[in-house]
Amino acid sequence: MSEKTININIPVLARVEGEGALDLRIANNEIEHLRLRIFEPPRFFEKLLEAKHYSDVPDIVARICGICPVAYQMSAVSAFESLFALDPGEWVHRMRRLFYCGEWIESHALHIHLLAAPDFLGFENAADMSLHFPEQVKRGLRLQHAGNQILQFLGGRAVHPVGVKVGGFFHAPNLVQAKQLLGALQACLDDAQDLLVWLLSLDLPGEASDFTQVALKSEHSYDFIGRHLHTNLGFDCSIEDFATHFKETHETHSTALYSLLNSSDYLVGPLARLNLNHHLLPQPVKQLIQTYGFQLPNQNMFNSIIARGIELYFALAEAINILQNYEHTQYPSVNVKVKAGQAFGCSEAPRGILWHSYEIDDDGYVRHARIVPPTSQNQARMQADLQQGLTQFGLDRPENELRLHAEQIIRNYDPCISCATHFLNLNLARV
Repeated sequence: MSEKTININIPVLARVEGEGALDLRIANNEIEHLRLRIFEPPRFFEKLLEAKHYSDVPDIVARICGICPVAYQMSAVSAFESLFALDPGEWVHRMRRLFYCGEWIESHALHIHLLAAPDFLGFENAADMSLHFPEQVKRGLRLQHAGNQILQFLGGRAVHPVGVKVGGFFHAPNLVQAKQLLGALQACLDDAQDLLVWLLSLDLPGEASDFTQVALKSEHSYDFIGRHLHTNLGFDCSIEDFATHFKETHETHSTALYSLLNSSDYLVGPLARLNLNHHLLPQPVKQLIQTYGFQLPNQNMFNSIIARGIELYFALAEAINILQNYEHTQYPSVNVKVKAGQAFGCSEAPRGILWHSYEIDDDGYVRHARIVPPTSQNQARMQADLQQGLTQFGLDRPENELRLHAEQIIRNYDPCISCATHFLNLNLARV
């Protein structure tokens, strides 16, 4: 076979949140060079938080991401409440669970219909897909709107909500508002089930691989917020020990950090959560999965779109259950007594675990902040998946097919590149 070199450069990755690129060089049917490049400008959110009062942090961190503001708020408030030894009470815990359901619903619906499904159905974008699958796209938009309605219910608005505070919420919706929202969500439950059935019918690539998976650990429920992490390899740690085991490194080709667990890449996000915690799903959700023969655990990353559909259905059913038992309260928050120290919080953003650490002084001001978003944790895994996935796909295929498959692999992770919150000094030498 004659020697052949293929250079593929994707200068801008379409249908991802933020900016990234891919450089790929194939020589003699082997990958010689592969770099997933992230070149978001520095945003300095961690630095912006310094000298801010803890009470201002939830509103500030919500601005990190327009798709996942709840995750940033919940990681922050859980960190401060843990440090302050504060229990906001059962009403607040239930409403936070409802709030998080809304974010999972809107984010998963957006990714499935506008970003991922066009890949698997052979369309350039969702607009083109809607010409052939109009009802499916309309269904996706209805589901996304349902998630946004939950965010508005508790947060005042769907984008960058402002209803959250350390100790609870600023406002408790009344019973009429709760009943209206319940009716809107119940009307969407069949949509969520139909979506999952549709996703299970898609012809997805069958590329299985071994990878370390990380998610929050709970004993009793499929949780959004927690204090312990676990993996499919039997490793467990508290979120207070996160920085001991999870190390961020700086790669010269990327302005976003890479994260490794005990020196190895790892996966966070819906497929990892589902593989590790599917036994905690409510029985009706388990039954639906079993009825349609979806096997768990599952090692095919392309089945992440199905995992998102399962989590969307679960979150909608969970939100309905919470609202069916909704009671209004005159006390949507509790008083806070500040304590100096190190605060740690972690929650499951739609894309995976989101870890926060804050150093607080006696007056409640932030002296140091560190935020590790899920996309930076998945970047090393994405790059490894590209290496393995393209090789399995067949490096002798035409260049346009390799390019598309590479983009599918990346978009399959639903990378929120804009969520990069910090930036290290970059020393770049050009020759």
